[in-house]
Amino acid sequence: MLRPLLAAVLVVLAAPVSAAEVRELVWSEMVPADAPPQVAEPAPMHDLSQLADALSESGPAAMQQSPAAPVVEELDGQTVKLPGYIVPLDVTDEGRVTEFLLVPYFGACIHVPPPPSNQIVHVTAELGVLLDALYQPFWIEGPLKVEQTSSELAEAGYQMAADKIYPYEMPDS
Repeated sequence: MLRPLLAAVLVVLAAPVSAAEVRELVWSEMVPADAPPQVAEPAPMHDLSQLADALSESGPAAMQQSPAAPVVEELDGQTVKLPGYIVPLDVTDEGRVTEFLLVPYFGACIHVPPPPSNQIVHVTAELGVLLDALYQPFWIEGPLKVEQTSSELAEAGYQMAADKIYPYEMPDS
């Protein structure tokens, strides 16, 4: 009698642990399988005479590729970790980025057109990331929400309140 009761208690106690498992997500999983094909990341610039224009902050903002791209509704509420680059939206007086867009490639939303909205996550982070560390990719971990948000830079199809932020390191080959 005690053994089945103990087993039942253990199953109940273990359920929240498995529900809170962190899923490693890749950007392609954020696009529905039946979605129309998307434009790949921008091609590299080979005409270096245009480099100054591309890097200029004073030029007109580039148009977003698909500001209302379809999202994967099943991701809503899942705790995930996703690698990407940080595009700052809000910086504290101490130089920490506490609100940002997470994007799949460097320079998105700043030097090249923003990717489709289903390839952008609007992130808030209490502690944030030092502004001078933004040239490297990061893992962002937390509960993902499927919810459209708008910023001055781009539309995002997903949101996250980051639980953890840490540098991305290439896996050993």
